[in-house]
Amino acid sequence: MIRHNDYGKTKLACYLGFVTQAISANFAPLLFLTFYRTYGISYAELALIPFTFFMTQLIVDFLCARFVDRIGYRKSIVAAQITSCLGLLMLAFIPDLCPAPFIGILFCVVIYAVGSGLIEVLCSPIIEACPFDNKAGMMSLLHSFYCWGSVGTILLSTLFFVFFGTSNWRILACLWSLIPLYNVYNFATCPIVPIVDSNESMTLGQLFRKKIFWLFIILMICAGASELSMAQWASAFAESSLGISKTAGDLLGACGFAVFMGLSRVWYGRFGDKVDLSKFMILSGVLCLVSYVLAAFSIVPVMGLIGCMLCGFSVGIMWPGSISISSSKLPKGGTALFAFLALAGDVGGAAGPAIVGNVSHMFGENIQSGLWAGIVFPLVLVVCVNVLKRRTD
Repeated sequence: MIRHNDYGKTKLACYLGFVTQAISANFAPLLFLTFYRTYGISYAELALIPFTFFMTQLIVDFLCARFVDRIGYRKSIVAAQITSCLGLLMLAFIPDLCPAPFIGILFCVVIYAVGSGLIEVLCSPIIEACPFDNKAGMMSLLHSFYCWGSVGTILLSTLFFVFFGTSNWRILACLWSLIPLYNVYNFATCPIVPIVDSNESMTLGQLFRKKIFWLFIILMICAGASELSMAQWASAFAESSLGISKTAGDLLGACGFAVFMGLSRVWYGRFGDKVDLSKFMILSGVLCLVSYVLAAFSIVPVMGLIGCMLCGFSVGIMWPGSISISSSKLPKGGTALFAFLALAGDVGGAAGPAIVGNVSHMFGENIQSGLWAGIVFPLVLVVCVNVLKRRTD
């Protein structure tokens, strides 16, 4: 019989899983200029790297809804760590061995994006199925490790490049691959229980026929868009609109956003059992709306940076909170529910920044004007949560 304390190893494995996902998402973009100078890869081609990463995740999210229950959670999550490890490790060698280095890079990105997509779908239900108190708080704490992983990846990689030079980036890729390699052992030996027994889990048809399911999808799209619209544009916004240096923009913009998002998730993980989740989500949506207005109207750098960091704090609960609300309302949704929630979040994460970028372009490459478009996402989220509060089915 598995004791409650035995699930501490499961928590550690899932935490490191989200750190691995953060490494996968953030490491290659730090090397864009290095790839440009070393391999002669154009900016247009470099833009395909994050596109390929997120598109692969979207495909994996969709496939998980059909195949994970057949394969099993343990085999699937161990496979996620192996592919993440292999993708990062191969990144150090394949581009130099491939006649077309860019194709080699994309191949490696696809490999570790498969692992990242599996992690995104599986870690949340694994934690949800554990016998922990305050499950919404545990979900928030779990997702905070993506934030700390992002901050750690950026800061530690920057320090490595300062002391050892960017020419040694291949060594760093090998070092980052050790985290998912170690996590293979954790997931292979920790207790894992299914979120729902296979004979009780809802089918895709049953899910799709539930009107409330589509409300959850809209909620997750808005959560992903609210978060990524600011996160993806924070550095460029700080540099171009606020007129500060790139280094300061990266640290105060992108890193500042991630730090405050992580703090929000840690706070809710610690005190969430004393707070009504729906009310907290609504207040967070309102704060997010205010932060976008503050950034869009900022006339001095400090005002814009405050807006950026407030946005990080406000969106912290949105993704994990949406998952917690959805799983509580549809407790038999099973893997399919979590897979489609991840898919919807990724759709929002891809669409939100694209909308902000296109609106910025329409207004003469003015990112502040583009951020006005971001206001709609927390606004719709607040409406969705209010509707959910009034539903009982």
